Amino acid sequence: MADILAKIEEIETEMARTQKNKATSGHLGLLKAKLAKLRRELIAPPGGSSSKPGEGFEVSKSGDARVGLIGFPSVGKSTLLTKL
Repeated sequence: MADILAKIEEIETEMARTQKNKATSGHLGLLKAKLAKLRRELIAPPGGSSSKPGEGFEVSKSGDARVGLIGFPSVGKSTLLTKL
């Protein structure tokens, strides 16, 4: 348990030290994946299936996204975007 917490803290400090740009986005993605895996192990240890559900954790949103809709005129593209 303490080993997992130490690894989580180590990964979080490395993520804080790493600059965010195109060149480091892959590295940060791998760190996020490792962090998620360790948090999952912290909630439910890998020693078989547990009968009771564990406590969850919150993941903050990060990053930008662009969406492009292609279609015929007057089919509801703008209406779809306003509903979302």
